Amino acid sequence: MPEALSGELIGSKGVKKVEFVQLITEALYSLGYNKTAAILEQESGVPFQSSKVTLFIQQVLDGCWDESLASLHKIGIVDEAVIKLACFIILQQKFFELLDGEKVMDALTTLRTEITPLSVNTIRVRELSSLILSPSNRVNNGISGQDLVKSKPRSELLADLQKLFPPTLMIPETRLLQLVEQALDLQHVKCLFHNPLIGGTSLFTDHYCGKDHIPSKTVQILQDHCDEVWYLKFSKNGKYLASSSSDHSAIIWEVDLDGRFSLKHRLTGHQKPVASVSWSPCDDQILTCGIEEVIMRWDVSSGECLQVYVKGHSGSVSCSWSPNGKHIFAGLTDKSIIVWDLDGKEIDYLRGQRTHKILDLQITNDGKLVTAFEENIILVLDRESGAVNWIKEDQAIVSFTLSEDNKLLLVSLANEELHLWNIQGQIGLISKYRGHKRSRFIVRACFGGFQQAFIASGSEDSQVYIWHKGSEELIETLGGHSGAVNCVSWNPVDPHMLASASDDRTIRIWGLKDMQPKSNSCTRHCYGETSSDCNTHN
Repeated sequence: MPEALSGELIGSKGVKKVEFVQLITEALYSLGYNKTAAILEQESGVPFQSSKVTLFIQQVLDGCWDESLASLHKIGIVDEAVIKLACFIILQQKFFELLDGEKVMDALTTLRTEITPLSVNTIRVRELSSLILSPSNRVNNGISGQDLVKSKPRSELLADLQKLFPPTLMIPETRLLQLVEQALDLQHVKCLFHNPLIGGTSLFTDHYCGKDHIPSKTVQILQDHCDEVWYLKFSKNGKYLASSSSDHSAIIWEVDLDGRFSLKHRLTGHQKPVASVSWSPCDDQILTCGIEEVIMRWDVSSGECLQVYVKGHSGSVSCSWSPNGKHIFAGLTDKSIIVWDLDGKEIDYLRGQRTHKILDLQITNDGKLVTAFEENIILVLDRESGAVNWIKEDQAIVSFTLSEDNKLLLVSLANEELHLWNIQGQIGLISKYRGHKRSRFIVRACFGGFQQAFIASGSEDSQVYIWHKGSEELIETLGGHSGAVNCVSWNPVDPHMLASASDDRTIRIWGLKDMQPKSNSCTRHCYGETSSDCNTHN
């Protein structure tokens, strides 16, 4: 390499030209443009890597184990511990390949005379010995969580070795692509309105999204409820929206390929207002929770009621599914929690002050119970281990919801704040969001948008509020309802679709501003009788 080139810097940040050229060369090789990469090495005078490293890599790929061990000591690694560990990894591969070739005695010799004297990872050495002493172990799925059945592809072996070596010796694979992705991630994080329908991003210009990427235009109004709409939730597959109302009913709406909503089923049978709904893990069933009443389980396809759940004289106030869809959890008016199987058999009953009737009850994907313990305290309970964590707020808790990955909990408080909490590992407060109005009613918020980068909330001033989750900045306020907005739900599949439920008896579907509005839907029949109460709000 020319001496003058070795220290040359390029760009305003002082990037080493040699390293930059080597990254380009590596990218070309990884893309399969071997001839072009070789020409770049020749023209620039910058080798992709030293000839000794190139020889070592080829020996590993060819399975020339003795030669690769000899080359390992010549490629420039100073740390003896790294050399010994690399020797262990290479010899372990040799051992496996000998076993795969049914050369058991040769494998035993390698274990005794080459691997054991390294005095590296003695536990692993004993595990390898067991494959010689007990051949039946070779058909097991592995020992200590490792696959001992077959040897690794040699390309994977090389990747393992590369992780041990300093990057100046062996450039990490696809390193240039990683740097480009990091730059894009940084631009996305700084973009308050980053909300693409798909993840592709051009490299030709700096990334920028405007407000037009946020659903802020009413594209459809659903007016089939005959009283205040209190709750709504999209199914996990984004194909359905369920809503519940003080008109004692719930409705399942179907979303067609054009984003138009149509009434699929009206679910009737409750004798009191329906406080909330809960989708099953597979979206094929749904629960409806009557206020201080029963819980009903419905088939989404047929609209048939499959089961009614009730506990003596105690009414339900919240409900949720177990992660496997085989059990129903319910918070009751006596501040206890009950667990039923699908047939209504009582499986568990947690007595005492476990839940407030105004709050939610949710189950994480790993089975943790999240519920209100007191007016300002949320309980996170691992029912298997008995481990308990607490989230304590200074204000009364109005509602809460889990993020899609169950790592975050969004809590709505009586003082008109939303608090974002980390509940995985060490519990801690992350962010606060302000601006919406709440004084008397239960107002619910949700996560949403691309990679759930936004927070949306209802508000008693008839508007929907949207914040950028990372920056806490209020980025949009949506007007259109004529009553308090009780609940919002963001389509988990379509980041450009948001729904809001209001006391004005309507559900508004919000889309991008360049979308064409869909014709309004208003069913003039409530429970089979013509009603003049189905008001139209345009």
